[in-house]
Amino acid sequence: MIAKNQNDLLEPDFASGEIILIDKGIGFTSFNAVYKIRKTVNVKKVGHAGTLDPLATGLLILCTGKKTKEISSFQDLRKTYSGVITLGKRTASLDSEGEFIEEKGIDGISESMILESRNSFLGKILQTPPMYSALKVKGKRLYKYARNGIEIERMPREVEIYKFDIEKIELPDVHFVVECSKGTYIRTLADDLGTKLNCGGYLSKLRREKIGEFDVSDAFTIDEFQKKYSRPLEAD
Repeated sequence: MIAKNQNDLLEPDFASGEIILIDKGIGFTSFNAVYKIRKTVNVKKVGHAGTLDPLATGLLILCTGKKTKEISSFQDLRKTYSGVITLGKRTASLDSEGEFIEEKGIDGISESMILESRNSFLGKILQTPPMYSALKVKGKRLYKYARNGIEIERMPREVEIYKFDIEKIELPDVHFVVECSKGTYIRTLADDLGTKLNCGGYLSKLRREKIGEFDVSDAFTIDEFQKKYSRPLEAD
């Protein structure tokens, strides 16, 4: 495991296989992170165990070499996120990246209403994957249909919300922590909460804090990792 708190006595073998904890910054994709790590360690076989949207930050587990065979085991683990749901507006993408498509007043929204609505999402629930997602339908990712203005029918899927804590309410912003099963879309959860409150809502901030027992506090930023583990290019 390549993490900030690891024992530096052993030299990592990225070509054979290592597991790397990365704290992804805002503004670039999970695939961008894979590309940067691949170039840093000069290893072709690098993959990630769970996508983060460009505007989301936090924990990515990257695997190199033979460790890429373990990716599915990390994808199956529970995820913990913190973030902000902004009430009163909806966006096409369900997060702050998309254009606003609906706006309603929030004057009648109280803390007790938010907490009561939150409770309805605890446990096993059905979620419809958002159009702006990497889920494939007929061999094509949904976001590619969405960008062309095409709406594709999606079947609801069962996911589980183990924890949905409201940390702070500063309307229109609701600060939360969610622990959930794999396949859960936090953007959809934000939109569904806004719908339940009859005022709309979108995910304005998201950070992945944990994957199973792996914590973002142990992860390298891309810059930190590059400074410590940059490898020279092999000669042809």
